[in-house]
Amino acid sequence: MSHKEIAPETQGVTVELLSIVDLGPEIAGMDGRQLRMRRVTLAPGAVFGPVHNHIDRPGTVFILEGTITDHRNGITTDYGPGVGWPEDHNTVHWLENRGQITAVEISVDIIKNPDA
Repeated sequence: MSHKEIAPETQGVTVELLSIVDLGPEIAGMDGRQLRMRRVTLAPGAVFGPVHNHIDRPGTVFILEGTITDHRNGITTDYGPGVGWPEDHNTVHWLENRGQITAVEISVDIIKNPDA
């Protein structure tokens, strides 16, 4: 029996693109891929959904401020400043800020170049 996790609708999230590197000229076999860094801000009560995976989009997250709750496979984990988590092909999750202060993370991932 499988259950499908459902996240509330996305709200209270701001995403700022900080940097992109075209990986094709940098690493053989990475044509059409970019390394992307973003600052993601979650207001108190924010939800960053929907439930999504990271197949073909590996990354890592580092928390700068506040606490972000990561929901995976029915398990919730709170991450505060100075820690983070990997996002690999097995990651299926959604995020929220259940705290009273704004949470800020740096998210770095490898994505398909939308212009390729």
